[in-house]
Amino acid sequence: MLSKDKIDGIDVIPDKNYFGHFYVKLRGPKETPYEGGNYDIEILLPEDYPMSPPKVLFITKIFHPNIDKLGRVCLDILKDKWTPALQIRSVILSIQILMGNPDPEDFLDIEAAQLWKKSPQDAIKRAKEWTQKYAML
Repeated sequence: MLSKDKIDGIDVIPDKNYFGHFYVKLRGPKETPYEGGNYDIEILLPEDYPMSPPKVLFITKIFHPNIDKLGRVCLDILKDKWTPALQIRSVILSIQILMGNPDPEDFLDIEAAQLWKKSPQDAIKRAKEWTQKYAML
């Protein structure tokens, strides 16, 4: 359904060998430090999906307080705010929104969170540098 009903800036490719695995290509949202970047993300549905949230992993490196160096994402709907009524589409759109609205209080990457708190301008500069270095290949 996601590959047919396209969302601007998002391409979803289902894994041909495993029904619950998706490759996502996400363009960095406009007017964010990630603009112009192309981010690869993987989504894996657990066996008890939709009762449990999907697992989301950024493959492309990103400097963001809510995404750690391993690519794990800290997002409420992937934890305690998950409900079976949510869809993968909602998860992807929420990740896109998170990219433009970092929350250094609910962090996974302590270095990014500290920089975002101490000097948001420097954090944005570093995020742009990482976008150039890792997401514009």
